[in-house]
Amino acid sequence: MSDKTGKKPNKVLSLIFAIIGVLIAANIIILSAGAIIRVVYVKAEMAKIKPYAELVDVFDGKMHVFSAGNGKKTIVLLPGMGIGLPSADFGPLMRKLAGKYTVVCVEYFGTGFSTGTQRPRSCENYTEEIRTALKQAGFKPPYTLMPHSISGVYSEYYAAKYPREVEAIICLDCTGTGYYEKMPDSVRKILPVAKFQQAAGTTWLAAAITTDKKKLRGNGYTDKEINDIITFAGFTVNDTLLAQILSSGEAVREAMEKPYPASVPFFKIIAKQTYETPNPQLKMTPQEYQQKHLDRIGKNAKYEVLDGNHFIYSNNIDRIARIADELLK
Repeated sequence: MSDKTGKKPNKVLSLIFAIIGVLIAANIIILSAGAIIRVVYVKAEMAKIKPYAELVDVFDGKMHVFSAGNGKKTIVLLPGMGIGLPSADFGPLMRKLAGKYTVVCVEYFGTGFSTGTQRPRSCENYTEEIRTALKQAGFKPPYTLMPHSISGVYSEYYAAKYPREVEAIICLDCTGTGYYEKMPDSVRKILPVAKFQQAAGTTWLAAAITTDKKKLRGNGYTDKEINDIITFAGFTVNDTLLAQILSSGEAVREAMEKPYPASVPFFKIIAKQTYETPNPQLKMTPQEYQQKHLDRIGKNAKYEVLDGNHFIYSNNIDRIARIADELLK
């Protein structure tokens, strides 16, 4: 027990405050070191990486359009939200599909080697940017769109507006358009934290530490692709990406307002993890969420659940290629 002067409690409090002070100082040192590494080392590494292909003029910026193969049919790969370098992320899948098809990866504004944009991040604008980038790069419709995640929403809008330009859609664990809910304000409030984390170097550091290079090599990635993906992880968050995140809920609503064309075949590849893991933001089971999406598409919608997580294209390349072959016969 303490004496009447209260000296013992004061010593305990002083010790607690000292420990807290040390922890705060340690965090400041770590974040400062991370920020310095990002600015000095990672930025220098980033400058060494040259675009894999041409950058074409699209509205108020430039977009990176990377292609492989020279088949008669054209498959267009469209990235999910927050993918730092899609042209590397899709690398093994592109090489597999390029054996039979012309395969094109379009990097949106604010993604990969593409510049940013001041244009609103709406389905309408994404559609026109995809069309313009492909045209500027010399590709002609009809296309088979192969979107990942949120890009499925833009692809459905594209097909609804220009059905003659879309031969089919093969979704890679895409966001559903059978259910809409306004984005919570809490999400909007925490987005600036992502910018701070990136500036502090934590996003690059996390990518460098957690990336399983051996596994990626086993899935067909080259060392250059792996290293480039890690480097770009330190520069993913920008104003264009944040605008995309903030508009993603309304993009779903935009797509839902346009009936999906019955003339365009639709195949949805669903990751097992996505299909079986409840999402606390949804007021339904993951299976009900997927079924609502398929019901909205209509009778020509097909689907298959494959082992893996949301980045389903990184470890199911052969099956995805067979699905494309079967659908495009």
